[in-house]
Amino acid sequence: MPGFTLTDIETSGSRIRLRHGGSGPPLLLLHGNPLTHVAWHKMAPRLAERFHVVAADLRGYGDSSAPPEEPDSSNYSFRAMAQDQVEVMQALGHDRFYVAGHDRGGRTTHRMCLDHPDKVLKAAIIDIVPTLDMWAAMDKEAAIGGWHWPFMAQPADFPERMLGGVDPDWFMRKKLLKLTASLDHIPPEIWDEYVRCFNEKTIRGSCGDYRAAATIDCELDTADLGRKLDMPILVLWGKTSSVGKRFADPLGLWRLRAENVRGEALPTGHYVNEEAPEQMLDWFLRFFA
Repeated sequence: MPGFTLTDIETSGSRIRLRHGGSGPPLLLLHGNPLTHVAWHKMAPRLAERFHVVAADLRGYGDSSAPPEEPDSSNYSFRAMAQDQVEVMQALGHDRFYVAGHDRGGRTTHRMCLDHPDKVLKAAIIDIVPTLDMWAAMDKEAAIGGWHWPFMAQPADFPERMLGGVDPDWFMRKKLLKLTASLDHIPPEIWDEYVRCFNEKTIRGSCGDYRAAATIDCELDTADLGRKLDMPILVLWGKTSSVGKRFADPLGLWRLRAENVRGEALPTGHYVNEEAPEQMLDWFLRFFA
């Protein structure tokens, strides 16, 4: 990301690694599992021509810190992750901002909109359906195709020990190829960064994330089922991703959660922002303008 500044910001619960650059309205970009903020490398420089772009590692991922997990996993909930990023934006001088999140970053974005509606001007949510709907659809096909959801949610330290014993490069290829047809969209230097960051710390942090998604996140989302988001929401997903193949109407599911929703499927697998950056850039420039 040429022209971006690499830095760390201490929040009330963790230390967040990020890159930021450009000028204009603030736009926060959040990645998914098992990636890092460099997943936005194809889009961030272009977006920085019009926005102050902040691409951040989630708590427990990339080079952000992974605090010891609380017994109820609450400090790895999407509420905790969203709080980190709100504090990051405040530290950079932004009280209100745009946000876009893919995968786990999309779930963090959803919770941020619920917990901090005064901070989020508009939000883009990429290739997910709401967490409660994802678990409700966890049938045999989903448990096999999305095996990491029930596996990584197992009590500590069972999944941590299992994942800690695999070759990171081999595992990453197997994991990503379950969700897309090819890895040709990932340049070698970006791939090396993903593999570098798949270490003991990230394994521990990401398992905490998935345990929270099976427990406290469901409790928080159930408590908020009666609320609908007021800010505009953009929903994009891949036609051949698990969202595209398993859910007949992703927009309809999000319209149960928000008043103003638009979006469409793009010709990709799960990693939409890396597989179809031009189409996503076109959507972002129109939506966030």
